[in-house]
Amino acid sequence: MIKKWYFYASLVVIITFLSLGFIPSSHETKPWFLIEKTDGSEYIFPSKEKEDYPKITNVPFTGNRLIGFKEAVAFKESQGQYRLVNTLGYMGKYQFGSKALRAIGINDNKAFLKDPALQEKAFLTLLAKNKWILRYEIKKYEGKIINGIEITESGILAAAHLGGAGSVKNFFRNNGGRHFRDAFGTSLKSYMRDFAGYDLSFIEADNNATVND
Repeated sequence: MIKKWYFYASLVVIITFLSLGFIPSSHETKPWFLIEKTDGSEYIFPSKEKEDYPKITNVPFTGNRLIGFKEAVAFKESQGQYRLVNTLGYMGKYQFGSKALRAIGINDNKAFLKDPALQEKAFLTLLAKNKWILRYEIKKYEGKIINGIEITESGILAAAHLGGAGSVKNFFRNNGGRHFRDAFGTSLKSYMRDFAGYDLSFIEADNNATVND
């Protein structure tokens, strides 16, 4: 009788121990690994439209200011991830290539990837350089409609970030008939359209702009 009692007691202990192994432990969800939000807001923000924000308390309204432009481009490029490197080797929140980094005085790709402040400065520096390179195009074409796109300064500079200032010049030389697409099929024309109308007057054109200024 005692042996039978020991047998059943041991069986209960074993079953209890094994069952605990199937109870999920508590883990903190990493937002970059699993996105639980399904209301669709992750696809529309940042937005220039104030009416998109009334019921959203955790997303700031940035309007058409520089910060709105920065965050909109960053969301398109990397969903705002500073450590992201894509399959083509473009790096960081704004997806810089090595050539663009060298042009603004950054020679250490690894250090760049680990430094959010440097990435923010790099973006503003490249804007200043491209604004100088494309100053004539901005003056000549801003406010005009070319191939169905209203041309604005911010649209031009966003397009230059995507395909380089030379591709933007080529767009205007061909009256919008020929335009750059990146390896993923994103077009220069779509950047001119999607990032139009932001106020980038704060950015001063500077052909010699570097992050060391």
